[in-house]
Amino acid sequence: MNALERDIAQLIIDTLALDHLRADDIDPDQPLFGQGLGLDSVDALELALALQNTYGLRIADSREARHHFETVRSLALYVEDQRSHA
Repeated sequence: MNALERDIAQLIIDTLALDHLRADDIDPDQPLFGQGLGLDSVDALELALALQNTYGLRIADSREARHHFETVRSLALYVEDQRSHA
């Protein structure tokens, strides 16, 4: 897990009050929804807001967001991509 992935995992923990987890407990390729970490649509909204506030992202298209919110790794790649276009 790289530094950005660890930061995003910690952001997930802090935002969603998953105090029973540590950032290193979340595999960067583990699905965030369903059988993975078990997040739901409300969690996705809270996480999207936290990502926007922390990284200055703009998540506009829900279909696009669904792809980026699959794993910690996909979120990190999205953040990196957005930073390179800023």
